Formats: sequence, C-alpha cells, structure tokens
Amino acid sequence: MTPQILTTLPGYTRALFLRDVVAGVTVAMVALPLSLAIAIASGADPAKGLITAIVAGFLISLLGGSRVQIGGPTGAFIVVVFGVIADHGYDGLLIATLMAGLILLIAGYFRAGNLIRLIPEPVINGFTIGIAIIIATSQLKDLFGLSVTDVPAEFLAKIEVLWDARPSFSTVSALVGLGTMVLITVFRRAAPALPGLIVAVAITSAIVAVLDLPVDTIGSRFGALPSTLPWPSLPDITVGRLVELLPSALIIAFLAGVESLLSAMVADRMIAGQHRPNAELLAQGAANIGAALFGGLPATGAIARTATNIRAGGQTPVAGLVHAVTILLVMLVASGLVGYMAMPALAGLLILTAWNMSEPHKWRDHLVQRKADVLLLGLTMVLTVLADLTVAIGVGVALGLALRLQRRNAPDSDWSEPDR
Repeated sequence: MTPQILTTLPGYTRALFLRDVVAGVTVAMVALPLSLAIAIASGADPAKGLITAIVAGFLISLLGGSRVQIGGPTGAFIVVVFGVIADHGYDGLLIATLMAGLILLIAGYFRAGNLIRLIPEPVINGFTIGIAIIIATSQLKDLFGLSVTDVPAEFLAKIEVLWDARPSFSTVSALVGLGTMVLITVFRRAAPALPGLIVAVAITSAIVAVLDLPVDTIGSRFGALPSTLPWPSLPDITVGRLVELLPSALIIAFLAGVESLLSAMVADRMIAGQHRPNAELLAQGAANIGAALFGGLPATGAIARTATNIRAGGQTPVAGLVHAVTILLVMLVASGLVGYMAMPALAGLLILTAWNMSEPHKWRDHLVQRKADVLLLGLTMVLTVLADLTVAIGVGVALGLALRLQRRNAPDSDWSEPDR
C-alpha cells in the first residue's frame, strides 16, 4: 500500500521534472473548465469545483497507487451530489463525503481494491450511460438559455418543465454553446496536444464579453469567485445526520472506488504500468476527507484528465501535484477572468463530456452481447435515469453476480474506461 510517489522519487531527474511540469500545466487547463462545469451541474457554487481539484487532486497524486492518475470532481458524481444537496443541503453533502472518505480508508486498509473485478461490466456500462443521459439533459436549460427558476431533479418532471419553457429559447445562447462544442471537437482532432477545452470555452466566452451578448456568465450568476482557499472546518455532525446520510456516503464511496480503480487500470494499459489498488483506495479516502474539510465536492480519479496527463508526457505523480498547484495559482491570481466564462459554453462542454462518457462507438457491441447482459445493461440504465442510482447499482450488482454464478467459466471481458 506504498504510494507510488515514494517509489518514483528515488532517481528522479531534472528532465523528468520538466516533463511532469509541462504535463501538469496542460492537464490543469483541461481540469479547470471541467471542474467549474461539474460543480455548477451538481447544484454547487463553481468555486467548490476548483477547491476539489486543488485539494483532492493534490492528495490523490501524493498518496495514490498510480504513477499518472489525475484526480478531481467527475461527471459520475453529478447525479448523486445534486440529489444530496437538494435533500440534505450542502452541509449534508460535506458529511456524506467525509463518511465516504472514511469508508474508503477502511476498504483500502482491508485490501478491498481487488474486489473491483467482481462488478459486472454491463452494470458499469448501464449506469455510466444513464448518468450521461442525466448530465446531458441537466445542461439543456443553460445551453438554450431557457428561463426556468427551479429544474426538478426527477428526469421526467425535468423534461416536462424544460419543454414548457421552450418559448424562452435563446438563439444567442444556443449558438455560443453549440459553437463551443464544435471548437472542442475541432481542437481534439486537429490539435490534440492543445488544451482544447479551455481554449474553446475562452474563445466563445471572449466573444460574449466583447460583443456584450445577452448570455449568462459565471460572474453574472454566481458573483465573484474567491481568490483564496477557505480554512478547513468540520460541518455540524450529529448521530441522526450520520444515520440519515449513510446511504449517500456508501454510494459516494462506491463510485469513488470504482471510478478511481477503473481509471488506474486503463492508465496501466496506456503506460504499461501496474497500479497499487489498495494504495489508490487509501488515497481516495484521504482526498475525499480533505475535500470535505475545505468545503469541496466528492472526488475520484478521472480518466479524461489522466489520459491527457499521459499524452502530455506525465511520468510520475509530480505531474498531478503540479496540476493541483497550477489550478491554485489560477484561483489566486486570475479568478476574475474565470468569472467571464459563459454558461452556455460550459453547458456545451458538459454535454460533449456526457456524449463521450456513453461511449457511442461501443453501442453496437453492447447490443450483440448475451441477451442477459443486454437486459442487465438496459435495466441498470433505466433505473439510473428514472429511479435512483442507489437502486440501479444495488439491483444491477445483485442480478449481475447471480448471472455470473451461472457461467463461472465465461472469459473476462476487456473493459475500457469511458471518457469522463
């Protein structure tokens, strides 16, 4: 359970440091707009996303079991976080995140990292696609500039409210959002080494500012962002609150563990390495406790940012530390500029992220799997969208394990982490 940084630092060279610095700064430019957008979509203040990327991102790299893992807030948490904040307030989220961190520490201590292999692939694919659907629909309000005061959390009720608000459709907002999506796609294909996410958002947000277009920005909706990290503090914890929030904490811990370990597995394939799953769980536990103490969101390893780190030349956990420090410097010296980011641009970014999460290039393969696997995927997806993530995961895992017992000799599938 030794952190990878202790293994990689002996023999660390200046050349390695320079590569890690370049990679860390590059991935920070990707993480910055994503962290803001995920926080807003979760029903939190955008600054909470930056705090999470800084505190949790630093701890995941410092203590983690992967050489190249980049941590922070991810899209998979949006559904859970939004629901916890709506039902229990932001203090409730902090308590649930603290509890999740403790659960992950216990899981790491008892070496539960290898249990990730027991989770059926169709369940992971099903709730990932379901989460992607929820994320995409949650961004339609900002993408189209709809005038809606409160958007319900329930999927069908949300669609009904958004449909009723269609007379308030804003062509300008839609053009900004769709333009951002086009630019991100173009940059990814034409200049993959460029941090296309922040460049695309910066271009369309600059157009909004220069032309004074009637489009909401982070600053106009949320006010000025803080230019310093808050002091760590504990929320008001009672036994009743702990019992009430335990189910949410278990889901957060489950998602954080699954996301981080699957992300680390994919990173291993990209660098021909070997992560330490139990060290990774311990790091996720410490990161979520740290994020909660500073008022942040739940965090986990993020494959989109991890892959960016690898492609940019990141070699050791130092790149992840640089990524967190870079975002901190942006918060300290350029928080005013962040306030100019246009809300439709961030909505377009998240919709594109949700599309990539769903892995559309694999849909055909999903449909030609065993009928039982297709049913399991579809059931998990529908329950995620229409019912509750807790129910979806519980039913999916239970049914999936029952099916696995029926075919113990079936070969393991070659699963790959979606771009979240």
